[in-house]
Formats: sequence, structure tokens, C-alpha cells
Amino acid sequence: MSAVVHSVNAASGGGVPKSPVASARLHYGGLEGDKQNDLRYHGGPQRAVCLYSFEKIRGLQAEGHPIDVGTTGENLTIEGLDWEALEIGMEISVGEALIELTNLAPPCNIIIDSFSDKRSNRIFEEKYPGWSRWYAKVLTEGIVEAGDIVTIL
Repeated sequence: MSAVVHSVNAASGGGVPKSPVASARLHYGGLEGDKQNDLRYHGGPQRAVCLYSFEKIRGLQAEGHPIDVGTTGENLTIEGLDWEALEIGMEISVGEALIELTNLAPPCNIIIDSFSDKRSNRIFEEKYPGWSRWYAKVLTEGIVEAGDIVTIL
């Protein structure tokens, strides 16, 4: 299976959950129509886009967590990507856009409702390697939508 965008998610009022949208433009400052409430830790050019794995969401649901697409604040929910193989600096083509992975996204208290025990550290890379979300910067702006092919370059 090739990797695809399962969902594009935005929150016009900021915060979480982020709701699916039909399509949106990725620009250097983030996803069009999305807003972050705390710019000290979220958003900006190096954290313009947050990505998470659809398979990881399904795995967490199987553990009994109430997580769903967009509830941990990801802008792009990706299906079919080898999440454990991702590394800082990788360039990824998604829809019309090109992004570069910049850092792992540490969990914060705003996403605790996605976890049955209210412990967002279930997706903390240092404790559970391979389960973290990713931040990326936008190298080439463009429209993304559900179903778009995702390719590591």
C-alpha cells in the first residue's frame, strides 16, 4: 500500500480537536484555516505542520484510548507510511506541497482527553519510540487533500 493523506485537519479557533476539512493550502506559516493557541510551543515556520499516523491512532484505539483523527492536533493524518523509519531532515511530498521533518512533537496537556488515563505521554518518543507525532516545515507551498499520495524523497 502506498502512503496517502487519510485526513487534513484544522481548527479555526485554535487548539484541539482539529476537524477534517476537504482540502487546505500548506504555506510556510502552517495550514490555511488552522490556528494554534500557544505559539511558544506550536506553529511557526519550523513547526508549520503536525503529522500523525492513522495506524498509530488505530493502535491506540485498540488499547482503549478515545483518540481519533485530529484529537491530538495533527494537521495531516497519514496512512501507510513506515512511521518508525521517519527521521529529522526527511523531505516528504504530499499533494502539491513539499515538507521537511524538523522535530518530534512532544505531547502536551491539551491533548489529554485523547487518552483513557489522561496521560498524553503515551505518545512521548523517549518513553514509547515510534509513537510520536512529527513537526515539519513547508519547503514548497501547495494544496493538500485526503487521498493525496505521500512520498518520502
